[in-house]
Amino acid sequence: MNGHAAQDAKLEQIIRTILKIGVGTSSAFLAVGLVWSLTSAGSATAATLMTVGLLILMATPISRVAASVFEYTIQRDWLFVLLTTIVLLEIVASVIAALVFHRKL
Repeated sequence: MNGHAAQDAKLEQIIRTILKIGVGTSSAFLAVGLVWSLTSAGSATAATLMTVGLLILMATPISRVAASVFEYTIQRDWLFVLLTTIVLLEIVASVIAALVFHRKL
């Protein structure tokens, strides 16, 4: 395996780990929140647990892109640093826009 292939394999492993942890953690919060809501109707704790689970699930792809920017920077692959930074900025901008415009409605 040459140097570039090894770097690609490392990036794939990092992304795989981020996705596993993100989805697993999110699923755990959602499952506990769902069980909690079924056992005690109207529980604020259950709603909080499910909200945290959804936030973790939404943050997982953002973390994946951020890790890609970091890893491409280490690899000095400037084209992919630029492209993934643009994607990351677009995601962050859309989150900010959603928060700002949601409050005005």
